[in-house]
Amino acid sequence: MVRVVVTGMGLCSGLGNLSQSWQALLAGKTAIRLRQPFSDLLVIPVAMLGKYPLNLESWRSPLVNDVLVDAKLTKPLKNCAVVVGSSRGFQGKIEAINQKYRGGNQQLLEDWLELLPQQLAIATARQIGSAGSLLAPMGACTTGLWALCQGFELLRRGDCERVLVGAIESPITRLSIAGFQKMGAMATQGCFPFDKNREGLVLGEGGAMLMLETFTSARRRKAKIYGEILGWSFTCDAYHVSAPQKSHLPAQRAIAQCLTRANLTPNQVDHIHPHGTSTKLNDQAEAQMIAELFPHRPWVSGSKGATGHSLGASGIMSAAFSLMMLRSQTLFPCVGLRNPEFDLNFVWQSQPEIIHHALCLSFGFGGQNGAIALRFEDEFLAG
Repeated sequence: MVRVVVTGMGLCSGLGNLSQSWQALLAGKTAIRLRQPFSDLLVIPVAMLGKYPLNLESWRSPLVNDVLVDAKLTKPLKNCAVVVGSSRGFQGKIEAINQKYRGGNQQLLEDWLELLPQQLAIATARQIGSAGSLLAPMGACTTGLWALCQGFELLRRGDCERVLVGAIESPITRLSIAGFQKMGAMATQGCFPFDKNREGLVLGEGGAMLMLETFTSARRRKAKIYGEILGWSFTCDAYHVSAPQKSHLPAQRAIAQCLTRANLTPNQVDHIHPHGTSTKLNDQAEAQMIAELFPHRPWVSGSKGATGHSLGASGIMSAAFSLMMLRSQTLFPCVGLRNPEFDLNFVWQSQPEIIHHALCLSFGFGGQNGAIALRFEDEFLAG
């Protein structure tokens, strides 16, 4: 069986790059601040990379470069597939063009093809000189996890030598803010996952890209290995546009299938990175499900209280933080949690811990349920 490992990573969030974000997460810091991203809108809590909302392209290219440097690979990478997605794509730029178009500037429409969602994947393929498979998944907030799993399958089938997977998101736009506020899902003060006083999600800019390759390839070139992907699964509730299915059965099935494919039992899971958006219904459903499926009380900590919710990029950012945890054998705290409503084994502060298996959960509007299992072994330290 082909073993798939992660040999390079790049990440950006309001906390900084991968190293900066990881160190800030360990320290329990948050990038969330009360800001006024648009002069005609009220002050809201957000996690931003700069003073104003940024366009996706401003950090896509640097992320790709970070991955290549970390993986010690040079361009061109002809036999490297690309799987890069986004749930919002260039929505912010499209909104800006629409405003100018209404003001009479119709020439802006000439470049509309460059704003289609797949352009992120295409630009990435051009940047690394890829001649391999090209995919651009869109699956609401599970987009990043979808990208990771699709890359995993490309390698398992032997379609390519390596796969660059990722998702990036610039979710702080007028339309996104208005939509979440209309739904009553937007926080007014901050992000407090699983807390009794949680009040909603906080949007955060960011994304992550990972280099996947076979264990055989990584060992041959003595590459650094962050961890191994063991298995994954996705299901759909087909229940409601935003609320979770009340029985949790489809989500439970995704987790069970993931563990089966990974050849793991629930008791072997040492840490869970939950979706943890800080909304009333979703946190409640997720906490109940974790308690039911994992009675041995594995460690639980999420990163959205530190980075905000990057929507389509959140799943792969969660995976990146989980891989950093596995490589360093250090737990990170559940930032934003002060007074938990649920009896889970939350991590309160960073601490060394032996962790072999980690599970990342990702859920999205429309009833998307995703899970991926990761492993770290001492043999990976040889790289």
